[in-house]
Amino acid sequence: MTERPPLFSPAVAAQDAANTRGAFGHFAQTLLPLEYSNWVEESAAHVRSCYVGDWTPLHKVRIHGPQALEFLGRLGMRDLSRFETGRIKHHVQLDENGWVASEGVLCRLGPEEFVYTAGSCDWLLWQLGQGGWDAAATDISPDVFIFGVQGPASLSVLEKTTGDDLRDVGFSRSRMSQAGGVPVRVLRTGISGELGYELHGPAEHASTIWSAVVASGQDFGIRQLGLRSQPVQHIEAGIATNGRDYLPASILTPGAPRQFRRGTPGGSFVPVSGVSDYFRKPSELGWGFRKGIPGRDFIGRDALVRDVESGAPGRVLVGLRWNGHDVGAVLTSLLGDDDTPDQMELPRSAAPSFDQVLLSGDPVGVSTGRTLSVALRAMISLCVIDPAHAAPGTEVTVLWGRPGTAQREIRATVSNLPFKTDNRRTEVSKL
Repeated sequence: MTERPPLFSPAVAAQDAANTRGAFGHFAQTLLPLEYSNWVEESAAHVRSCYVGDWTPLHKVRIHGPQALEFLGRLGMRDLSRFETGRIKHHVQLDENGWVASEGVLCRLGPEEFVYTAGSCDWLLWQLGQGGWDAAATDISPDVFIFGVQGPASLSVLEKTTGDDLRDVGFSRSRMSQAGGVPVRVLRTGISGELGYELHGPAEHASTIWSAVVASGQDFGIRQLGLRSQPVQHIEAGIATNGRDYLPASILTPGAPRQFRRGTPGGSFVPVSGVSDYFRKPSELGWGFRKGIPGRDFIGRDALVRDVESGAPGRVLVGLRWNGHDVGAVLTSLLGDDDTPDQMELPRSAAPSFDQVLLSGDPVGVSTGRTLSVALRAMISLCVIDPAHAAPGTEVTVLWGRPGTAQREIRATVSNLPFKTDNRRTEVSKL
């Protein structure tokens, strides 16, 4: 994937017919259509009906061998002692300082076989390469497609596509099925905050399966999801994205992600301590332990213990709803005579952007993922903030614009996460 990256998705033949604008954007090294119909329609499809979207450019690694489970338990902070075959886990991997180094989805395929899917698996591959484990890893990225089908109509669409009753697939579970005679794995996931699934299957059949899903969804109002709208749902659901809402600590190591473009984050936030100011502890992203740090060993545990023993209150993750009048003033500034501030890419910036959050002029947090949510009719973002100011309804100010530009102060209100009702665990037996 790094030496001979595919220029397009393996489903490009099916996708191109609907890509009437002919515009593409980079997801890692792969080019995906930016829009099929328009981003306003597509970015609300997961709430109103459902979408089919392409996450094939994600890095995918198969881990196998007698000590594969033991290695993954040491690498990630989640307990894998009751990790059944077919189960899915959010696998958060830390460095020795307790910063998030990588995170993704881990699926158990068998007693000694797992697949890890993430923006980058390079940290895992580097850690395994240090030796000492009776386990191996195989990069299967070019061989497997990943399609997301998310939204209230997703189950109906996939049951029509597969001809299979999928109501036995619980949240964070998976099993094999078929589509047009092609074996596919159906995973029930929740990146949209709605009822949703993923299809994983052989890349040589990607176009056929994509077309089948689109055809099955016509009666249910399915939309094909372009790259421009993909990240909207993550912010609505309160899910931070690696490389967009924080930088992985692995970037300072030989396990740095290789398939993403390098560059300086945008926004008004000015780091004081260097690049580590863009790193995050798991508790700052809502991934901390609810009952205290467990006794089992994993990379980064000692650093988390030291954080607790220090007694310093860590920042927490909240949502921000931006003031519509202030946002509108930025969006219409090109029509006025005043100095023009940085413009707001809609619905969300394609590059990472970090903005300073103020209270009475003092810095209290950092905002990321500024997104125009069509479903919520609001500009929203995530924010890591001092716990003293995390109460819903707290009024803060987001400093908008890079240093040296015509910056604007935008009022914002602290909100609980997720921004909308969490429907990931919808009881499907009654649908």
